[in-house]
Amino acid sequence: MPHGICLGPDRSLFGGVRDVSVRGLPLLKPPYGTIAAFDLTRGDKLWEIPNGETPAAIKNHPALAGVTVGRTGRAGQPPGALATKTLLIVAEPGYGPTPNGVRGSMLRAYDKRTGREVAALQVPAPQTGSPMTYQLNGRQYLVIAVGGGAYPGELIAYRVPE
Repeated sequence: MPHGICLGPDRSLFGGVRDVSVRGLPLLKPPYGTIAAFDLTRGDKLWEIPNGETPAAIKNHPALAGVTVGRTGRAGQPPGALATKTLLIVAEPGYGPTPNGVRGSMLRAYDKRTGREVAALQVPAPQTGSPMTYQLNGRQYLVIAVGGGAYPGELIAYRVPE
């Protein structure tokens, strides 16, 4: 069955006004950014997941103390995604929470059939272009462009495990 992947929507926009909030919390219900897969033959949504972790300003907001806030995704659309035979590889938009708390962003790989996250890599800055892949001497590589703010643009290459 043919599949389509949809990145978005950017829920930070509401009537053309950005960041509509009450006491610093977004007025709109999460998720704030999503990735979804559709069966292009029947038009059915197969799965949908939040794209990205919960922003620290929401997760640590005093009004939510004691409340378990699940993964909300982050507003904005990544600049591109890479679909392989089994995976969808996409970065979170902008800078955001990382596992070790260091400023950066996350590059994630999802199972195309289920939407389950199968891998995540911390990158030093947001992705700025579509991921690329190539093969050299029988090994596959993934390359992403990153940069933003004070971080200079660069290409980062990862060798895919055998």
